[in-house]
Amino acid sequence: MTPRSLGKTGLSITPIGFGAFKIGRNEKTRYAQAYALPDDRAVASLLNGILDLGIGYFDTAPAYGLSEERIGRSLGHRRNEFVLSTKVGESFENGQSRYDFSTAGIRTSVERSLRRLQTNVVDIVFLHSNGEDVAIQQTTDAVATLRDLKHEGLVRAIGLSGKTVDGALLALDWADAIMVEYHLGDQSHAPVIAAAAERGVGVVVKKGLASGTLPPARAIGFVLGNPAVASLAVGGLNLDHLQANVALAAGPAERI
Repeated sequence: MTPRSLGKTGLSITPIGFGAFKIGRNEKTRYAQAYALPDDRAVASLLNGILDLGIGYFDTAPAYGLSEERIGRSLGHRRNEFVLSTKVGESFENGQSRYDFSTAGIRTSVERSLRRLQTNVVDIVFLHSNGEDVAIQQTTDAVATLRDLKHEGLVRAIGLSGKTVDGALLALDWADAIMVEYHLGDQSHAPVIAAAAERGVGVVVKKGLASGTLPPARAIGFVLGNPAVASLAVGGLNLDHLQANVALAAGPAERI
């Protein structure tokens, strides 16, 4: 896969990224089928296999259970081979999500993520919205705190992983990148993606396969057919499925 520029961040990421939810959490998910968490050995094999496939972007979050620490243990020795994003604002403990967008909460979250991920800097940190996208940006210190963390060199790029069009549009005033839901069944964020491209804000798409309900052959082509999309983060625990996704994302010359 030929990497794509992530807006004006200076980062280039692969068109297919790995969404690392399933390696860390299997409680209160939106997936149609239940699944067991793999053990540490299986996770290490999977993550290293994903890198070997040419997937060079990994997305995680504190709310993804064991995900951050498993990425750190499995890929810490290969940190220079991939772009890494995590999130702040949401944690998941004892079967419940907890939200904290305060300065102290965000700083604590980033410091904890750095330790878990075994890295000195996170390439991208997204605000992990609870659905109140606009209020988070306008009534908390979250944006200012992320800017400070970027200035301090702990984070290279900042942005919003939101749920609403209004929230994503508002984020274009400060974000280096946004993460939005966009697929064949929900194209409501298409105008946001276009506006982001005009302003040099990078775009990462989440749930591009509608949580596994859309056929990859159609869904991946649709999302990555939009030139303003830098990467589509897909999840899963099956390396063969991920390899097939990579093949679908690769250009003709790369398939030869």
